[in-house]
Amino acid sequence: MVALTFLGLVDINATFFVMLASFGVLYLILKHFLFKPVTEMLEKRTKGIEEEIGDAAKLRTEAEEYRAEYESKIASAETEGKGIIEKAVSNANLKADTIVKDAKNEATGLKKKAEKDIELEKMKAFNDVKGEVSNIAILAASKILESEVDEEKNKVLVEKFIEEVGDVKWQD
Repeated sequence: MVALTFLGLVDINATFFVMLASFGVLYLILKHFLFKPVTEMLEKRTKGIEEEIGDAAKLRTEAEEYRAEYESKIASAETEGKGIIEKAVSNANLKADTIVKDAKNEATGLKKKAEKDIELEKMKAFNDVKGEVSNIAILAASKILESEVDEEKNKVLVEKFIEEVGDVKWQD
């Protein structure tokens, strides 16, 4: 056999070709059983990562939409709350005005009733005084006359006198 030496490092002989053939076979076996499954696994992992990135982007978009919707609802709730507060304040002011107005009306009514009661008491007192004056006048007249005058006639005369006196205004 002929052996060739390449730069003194490798001898090219039959062993070299067997080793080269063994390396080729080993390469094909590794390619079939190792490189191909590893490449498929890496491609599968790459696709999985890309899907997860896509899902994450989709979830982020949904989260931003929910956030925008949430902020919109919060703004709407704040506006609605302010409206409710303004309405409650307005209603409270209206009720307060109504209460004050009712109190004034009630006070005016009580004042009128008191004035009416005072007037009635005045009239009652005046009538009582009138009755007392008529009794005193009858007694005085009967004492003065000391005669037997008809009591009915006396009473009519005294009442007529009192009527005339009653028409005269009392000075305050």
